[in-house]
Amino acid sequence: MGVFEQIYLLNRVEVWAKNRLKRVVKTPKLQFIDAGLLSTLLDVGGEDVLRDRSRFGSLLATFVYGELLKHNSTADVDYQLLYYRDLDMLEVDVVIENPAGQLIGVEVKASATVKSSDLHGLKKLARVAGDQFKMGLLLYDGTETMPLGNGLWSVPLSTLWGK
Repeated sequence: MGVFEQIYLLNRVEVWAKNRLKRVVKTPKLQFIDAGLLSTLLDVGGEDVLRDRSRFGSLLATFVYGELLKHNSTADVDYQLLYYRDLDMLEVDVVIENPAGQLIGVEVKASATVKSSDLHGLKKLARVAGDQFKMGLLLYDGTETMPLGNGLWSVPLSTLWGK
């Protein structure tokens, strides 16, 4: 794993927790940076994705993480990329935390529609983080940006590289 980290193919992503001590104790997530390499290692091609969209979800989350990591290297404001998972296994793919402790949760879905169940992780993060939580984004394969209430938004994936 250390070799993959040194050649920038893999990152250990720390868990977000309100208590800083828990961040040290909890297990980091291993995150591939290159979605193309991951698809090759998993032997997932274009036909596979068309047949089974669920196999595409982890690749898409990897792609988004890589794009956010690139942005982080050139951003005016320094921020950390973390993830969230609780004891009930509710997750948020990426938690962006700035130096002031403000958070943006990012959930990635390989779907053109948004279901209320897609928001469970973001809602839990918002409750746990309290005032630190500024916004939750559900990146999806649709075309419309829509408010979902309480600081949550569904946003097309294409916003990562344009308007």
